[in-house]
Amino acid sequence: MPRLPQRIVCLTTETVEVLYALGEQDRIAGISGYTVRPPQARKEKPKVYAFTSGDIDKILAVRPDLVLTFSDLQADIARDLIKAGVAVYAFNQRSVDDTLAMIETLGRLVGAEARAERLVAELEAQIAYTGEIAAERIARTGHRPRVYFEEWDEPNITAVQWVSELIEIAGGDNIFADRAASPLARDRILADPMEVVVRAPEIIIGSWCGKHFRPERIAARPGWEKVPAVVHGRMHEIKSAIILTPGPVAISEGLPLLLEILDA
Repeated sequence: MPRLPQRIVCLTTETVEVLYALGEQDRIAGISGYTVRPPQARKEKPKVYAFTSGDIDKILAVRPDLVLTFSDLQADIARDLIKAGVAVYAFNQRSVDDTLAMIETLGRLVGAEARAERLVAELEAQIAYTGEIAAERIARTGHRPRVYFEEWDEPNITAVQWVSELIEIAGGDNIFADRAASPLARDRILADPMEVVVRAPEIIIGSWCGKHFRPERIAARPGWEKVPAVVHGRMHEIKSAIILTPGPVAISEGLPLLLEILDA
């Protein structure tokens, strides 16, 4: 189908992951330097941009006929590319359903609708299976563990919407679900970290983007020694490349990890 894009630049990792999963990786002409999935993409594809910074000429040099961006954080580069005459599709998925919709949309953009639908069906099956296992635990114990998910430690930033939804699917209660819907990280900053102490999470999950989660730092926070998760040592890490990426990996790998932590 010659009218479909043949040279696609992906400025976030999740669209790279999807195109590889659909068998359409030959269309990728360039990727973000932050791409981590699949690992071979970093070896095979030229890195033409970071995430919010870089040289537009490096993108234009690979002659893209479509550039895929994500969120308002890439609004400036999207604007500049459009001014340069490049077609741009800006995704902005924030929920689990948004992620599934992104896969279906990307499948249509490259003429791989049937494969995209199969991928979505596999992920929906994973969601349903996890929900069934979680429901059995809840029925057996009569309890949903209270979970505090920390996306960043300085300042304390709580879970984004798709992570909050995955916690709920796995049978937990995100203690800051009321803030998760905000697309802006600044709206999920805890002005007073003692809010966590008040809400008394039984499990703490850290995913400090770009650095290792340090449970001992959590335990050393003033007043946090009384938090049930700290008292019982239920502090866990899920790598940000898995859970904070709004792509298939958050469901295929992040959701089973959440279930394992909550089942322990």
